[in-house]
Amino acid sequence: MKEILIVGAGSVGGYFGAHLARKHSNVSFLLRPKTQAAVAQHGLTIRSAIGESFTVRPQSASNPQDLPQSDLIILGVKAYDLPEVMDQIEPVLKSDTTILTLQNGVTIEDTLKMRFGRERVVGGVAFIYSKIVEPGVIDHFKKGLVTIGELMGLETPRLLQVQALFKEAGIPCFLTEDIRKTKWEKMCWNCVFNPLTVLMNDHVAKALDAPELQPVIATIVREVAAVAMAAHRVPLDGNMPEKVVKWSQELRDIHTSMYDDWKAGRPTEIDELNGYIVQRGQEFGVPTPMNEMLTALIKGMMSQHVCNEPVLNVEGAVQQSLRFSRKHLSQLALEHQISDVGRVMPSMRGTGVKVKAILDAATLQPGVDHVTFYSQDRKYSACVTLEQARNFGILLYELDGSEFPSERGGPFRLVTPGLGDLCANVKQVGRMVFSQGLAQDTRPLEACSEDR
Repeated sequence: MKEILIVGAGSVGGYFGAHLARKHSNVSFLLRPKTQAAVAQHGLTIRSAIGESFTVRPQSASNPQDLPQSDLIILGVKAYDLPEVMDQIEPVLKSDTTILTLQNGVTIEDTLKMRFGRERVVGGVAFIYSKIVEPGVIDHFKKGLVTIGELMGLETPRLLQVQALFKEAGIPCFLTEDIRKTKWEKMCWNCVFNPLTVLMNDHVAKALDAPELQPVIATIVREVAAVAMAAHRVPLDGNMPEKVVKWSQELRDIHTSMYDDWKAGRPTEIDELNGYIVQRGQEFGVPTPMNEMLTALIKGMMSQHVCNEPVLNVEGAVQQSLRFSRKHLSQLALEHQISDVGRVMPSMRGTGVKVKAILDAATLQPGVDHVTFYSQDRKYSACVTLEQARNFGILLYELDGSEFPSERGGPFRLVTPGLGDLCANVKQVGRMVFSQGLAQDTRPLEACSEDR
């Protein structure tokens, strides 16, 4: 295998790809623009706690057509990136290019097989604890080995070639006659500890050491094993729950990849892990209530990170900061909704909600008596007393069933009909900040104009 392409330089692709690049000069990387710029300028650095730290400077690009055509492509990106990656690599595949995947999840190989043919695909499982420090810098803490296998279970010449490449680079590489079972065994571990570490905001040990969680862990694993058999005819050992706990003892002090993604505000693989178990369980009549609960909880926790709608941030002297989208504002108390602001402000149109509804939802700290409304660019602000905000404030958020247009001061606009010469009108509101005493106010001392 003359030319090798590594797709991704994260905690998996970065670590294994860097080791391969240090040994083999014919290794290149397909990277996102930000990471590619960092690697091109500073190289790809591995900082290892148990091995040698080093930097390599491989050829890299964000377009695969700028790189040599590959004999072996190793996928180290997240499972949810697979559709995009397949589109990228398809135009540069040779007739005999082999694709090795080191991604989480149990559907990757089948997806690749359907797109590119069984003869191209080799399955793999990575066992490693590492994390991205910044683009082009990977910290490595534990393990660093792979298990690979042909989908049909044969020991082929190309499988031995791939194994030799890893071993020559100092990476332990094991062959398996049943890569699907190996993938499902890791799936059991991932479905337990990835979501639990997020929900507990702690290391693997926190879940291992809680007696109350032992039956929970066992139930999660049994649900995964039941789906593996029903949906894929992959039989897992009856003592899989005990095996998962045993395997985890040497990983007690680690955070999981899902935990790291959650902390960094990145998307998680919950849909490819527990979410997949739920989906397949529903299709085959296998109850998966524990995995369903974990999926719902993680997706609920991640919703604020993946929400692309404009939001109003409520912060300052409050017990807990809040975020309101247009949908959230529309769900506040019906008695405070203003279906047609033109009834109280004949010159305007739109749907709004009384600020009183937001005041009712926020838990204020003692002594708070003012709230300041800031525009998104922070150029304009209006600071009013809580009483003024409660009695007169209206936040416009919708026009004719759609987002309030920016050219009219949206997505959120504060108006205060009835406040007279003290009127407060802030367009494109982005933040509400509570305080004790007067805060920033860009309005002139005299009455503000409608254009403010």
